[in-house]
Amino acid sequence: MSNVQLQIVDGVAHVTLNRPEAHNALSKATNIELEAVARQIGADAAVRAVVLRGSGDKSFCAGADLKERKGVTAQQTGPFVDAIAGAINAWARIPQPTLAVVNGFAFGGGMELAIACDLRIASDNAMFGLTEVRLGIMPGAGGTQRLPRLIGVAAAKELILLGNRIDAPRALALGLVLRVVPYAELDAATEAILKELALCAPKSTAMAKQAIDRGIEVGIDEGLRIERACYEVTLFTEDRNEGLRAFAEKRAPNYQGH
Repeated sequence: MSNVQLQIVDGVAHVTLNRPEAHNALSKATNIELEAVARQIGADAAVRAVVLRGSGDKSFCAGADLKERKGVTAQQTGPFVDAIAGAINAWARIPQPTLAVVNGFAFGGGMELAIACDLRIASDNAMFGLTEVRLGIMPGAGGTQRLPRLIGVAAAKELILLGNRIDAPRALALGLVLRVVPYAELDAATEAILKELALCAPKSTAMAKQAIDRGIEVGIDEGLRIERACYEVTLFTEDRNEGLRAFAEKRAPNYQGH
């Protein structure tokens, strides 16, 4: 059975980490599959949005599979870290909007995977943490870079340097997640966000995402040039024409991603 399941329904790619017996930990095989799935989704123009979940009701992803690494020397650890970083970086590069649906634990590499997504919602039993410093290491799959950009340097240093775990309400207060709901309402909350995304033109969301991701790495002048270049792409799409027609006709647009 695959460690990473993919199902595409009505333009939405549903990806599930499928190792509930191991709290959906990121084994080397899982990372290879996760990276391949990310690349497949990114190349599929029919996919408008992506949802990532962990199977079971206990964990989104508990991080690296430490049982797999048992007995591995420091010199042998490199390929394991490379595999996790490769998967998470591939996920961050998916051009479509991505939503992490977090229930239970999201620790270490699991939290790094969640923050590589564009949006996050969480059940009220979710727990987040980059706790690597308590294990004598440090985050190595983007945590030290993406978390400060997401919640600010001071809050990121608190979580990373102290290795603290935080609950869903604290994650919401920090801006780590955009919504917290009871576990039983997690699917409904996911569908509500997907409905909002469906109101937006796929090319527009992809270009806006690209402008943000590329622009945040450069100065404001270069960022504005990136924004204008991305904007120009949206001008020559059929969806732009459809959006204008729908506005004039006072109806919901029917975007096709063209």
